[in-house]
Amino acid sequence: MLTSGKLLKAVDEYMKNPDLCQSQTLQYLITNGEDTAFGHEHHFENIAKNISLPGRKAPDYVQFRKNIPIRDYNHFQPYIERLRQGESYVLWNQKVQWFAKSSGTSSDKSKFIPITPDNLHDCHYAGFRTLIASYLKMNPHSRIFNGKSLTLGGSVQLDHPTADGLPVPEEVLQNKYSGDLSAILLRNSPRIAEMVRVPSRGTALISSFEKKIESICRECSTQDVTNFSGVPSWNLIMIRKLLEYNNARYLTDIWPNIELFMHGGINFEPYKEQYKGLIPKDGMYYLENYNASEGYFAFQNEPSKEDMLLTLSNGVFYEFIPMEQVIKGDLEEWDGHKFSEAAIPLEDVQTGVQYAVVISTNSGLWRYLIGDCVQFTSVAPYKIIITGRTQMYINVFGEELMVGNAQKALSAACAKCGMKVLEYTVAPIFMENGHRGAHEWVVEMASMDKNSEQTAPSQMEHFADILDQEICKCNSDYEAKRIESQTMNRLKLTVVPEGTFYRWMVSRGKAGGQNKVPRLCSSRKYIEELTKTNLL
Repeated sequence: MLTSGKLLKAVDEYMKNPDLCQSQTLQYLITNGEDTAFGHEHHFENIAKNISLPGRKAPDYVQFRKNIPIRDYNHFQPYIERLRQGESYVLWNQKVQWFAKSSGTSSDKSKFIPITPDNLHDCHYAGFRTLIASYLKMNPHSRIFNGKSLTLGGSVQLDHPTADGLPVPEEVLQNKYSGDLSAILLRNSPRIAEMVRVPSRGTALISSFEKKIESICRECSTQDVTNFSGVPSWNLIMIRKLLEYNNARYLTDIWPNIELFMHGGINFEPYKEQYKGLIPKDGMYYLENYNASEGYFAFQNEPSKEDMLLTLSNGVFYEFIPMEQVIKGDLEEWDGHKFSEAAIPLEDVQTGVQYAVVISTNSGLWRYLIGDCVQFTSVAPYKIIITGRTQMYINVFGEELMVGNAQKALSAACAKCGMKVLEYTVAPIFMENGHRGAHEWVVEMASMDKNSEQTAPSQMEHFADILDQEICKCNSDYEAKRIESQTMNRLKLTVVPEGTFYRWMVSRGKAGGQNKVPRLCSSRKYIEELTKTNLL
């Protein structure tokens, strides 16, 4: 295990020599993937002959691109299913026991991401330890280790794949497990970690989110919790339950020494003010980390800035596809080689451009389109912000609305109107019978009752006007369709009572863990689900 000093030294090295670090990572990956089924199939022996710096003119990188087409999960799944059914050394030169299960944000279909020992320790754990080491360097007087750390995660269970429609015999599976990444990290953490972590392992692994929260209230209300981590939306529910359980007004009434919240998974901006209101304490830090099921990719190394430092010594080789190429392409009619032509290595990225992330990792994911969209704020060092999902945009009328646009506009509208939106989802209103199209925003406002829309129609209409204007300001394509071509009407705003989205997620079996509310969808699937469950 690397010490804090060695971890920070590694950060310094890849900040100074990022291209060299990525070249070494590519060498490491190809070497460990060469003697696998995937490596033989894609002729890794030809790639491994002469690894040099990645770049368009480097023959090794050209060969790497040529031999391996870019794949999304649906096209990579057959290799993962072979692992789940008991075959070894399909993608990496280690056996796989754990699979991080994720439904993603744009599909109800579960994904099973292999977690190898190398990926677990050298990517996930090392990334989290680097975040902590960086925080302690910034705050040498921190007292986080004087108390307990709380992680609100999910659950894990025996994996039960099928082959040809029939269950795979358990003796073949050799105790393979699937579940939330947070639960996998917990199950594999050393026992000594139990001394500084709450809740108990039994409570942390409860599958029912509501029962888990009840147990946390009982177990942790008297503990000295100094830091906690997880998805902002679900942790906010936990905090409110803790306050109710303890009849307290602020979280500091329960945990007076709280000083750090490490968050990820969704945009923190809609929740920031709510957290500050519930934790009114000077010296409270909020740090974002980009820790997906597929790997630990970035962390916020400067609390005063919202971007994150890309980690380059974690067994991940990065490539990027400009999002305009993804939008022009057809994710349904997949052509991996076509997307390969649009991909560029890290050394060629530019600031201000939105990119789809492509990764090759020490879990055996090769040129895998992860589904996230990022934008670089700096290339020296490489720092990013997450702007959304590759399939989470609306481009029904040529408006190309991305999540980043929607979130920026929403934050601006809330600030101008003094409103607070807790959750939202957006879908198109299609052109029918000669009518223009539009977007429908279903939003959950703070402290709104079922009659709020009727009792303050002018307030809601004004908010809708401002929101529509703000979208036009940050998205020229949307503005052109709204103003110039008049293809689209002003957005429609539908307000729902507080708690609606939580009940909807529970009804879908998506409560807790790493589940996220889908923000943008090019169909009306999610809004219709809300309507059918009679939650509106």
